[in-house]
Amino acid sequence: MTADSGRTTPAGRRAWTIGALAAVIVGIGVAVSLIGGGNSPAAGDSPTPPPAADAQGRTWEAVLHTSVGEIGLSLDGAAAPQAVASFIHLAEEGFFDGTECHRLLPDSLLQCGDPSGTGTGGPGYQFGPIENAPADDLYPAGAVAMARIGGDGDSMGSQFFLVFDDVVLPSDQAGGYSVMGATTSGLELLHDIGEAGTVDGSMDGSPLTRVIIESVEVK
Repeated sequence: MTADSGRTTPAGRRAWTIGALAAVIVGIGVAVSLIGGGNSPAAGDSPTPPPAADAQGRTWEAVLHTSVGEIGLSLDGAAAPQAVASFIHLAEEGFFDGTECHRLLPDSLLQCGDPSGTGTGGPGYQFGPIENAPADDLYPAGAVAMARIGGDGDSMGSQFFLVFDDVVLPSDQAGGYSVMGATTSGLELLHDIGEAGTVDGSMDGSPLTRVIIESVEVK
C-alpha cells in the first residue's frame, strides 16, 4: 500500500495534492498488491488471517531488528485488533524475516513488510475493515499503520507504514489506514533514513539506505 507524499503546510503538516493522490492510488497497487487481486503469497504463509480476538484488549511490544538498528513498536490490540493480530501472527511465523523496506517518502514515512521486495508481495490473504483511522486524516510522527489496496477497505495484508513525520493522507472511499500502534524507539533512525532520501532522488521511491528486517521480536 502506498501513502501520499506530503507537503509542508503552515502548521508543519504534509498534505497530498489530488494529483499526488492519484499517483498514490496507482502506487498502492504496486506497493501492497495488484488492484483487484490478492496479495502474492510467500512460503510459510497462512491462508487466512488469525482471529481478531487474539489481540483484543492487549498491548503488545515488538522490536524490529534491522540491518541499520532496532525499531521498537507498541501495538494497540484494543484500537486495531485485526491489524495487530495479523502483524503478530506474521511476526511469530517469521514472515518478515529477511524482508527489505521497499518504499520511502523522505519527508514522512517508510514502508515495509513485503517479502518479495517488489511492492506486490503479501501474506496470501486480505482482511478488513479499516480500524482506528484518524478522523482528521493526520497520521502523526511515530504512528504505525497498516497498508491496503487503493479503494478497498478490506484489503490489508502484511505491508505497513512507519511514520516519522506528521503526514496528512486524505481519506478515499475506503476511509484511510488502520493505525495499529506507535514507534517507541528508533524514530531518529527513521529520520536519518528519510534524510538520506531515495535511490533516484525522488519524493517517492526505494530508500537509498537499505533497511532489511532481520527478525521481529514480540514481547
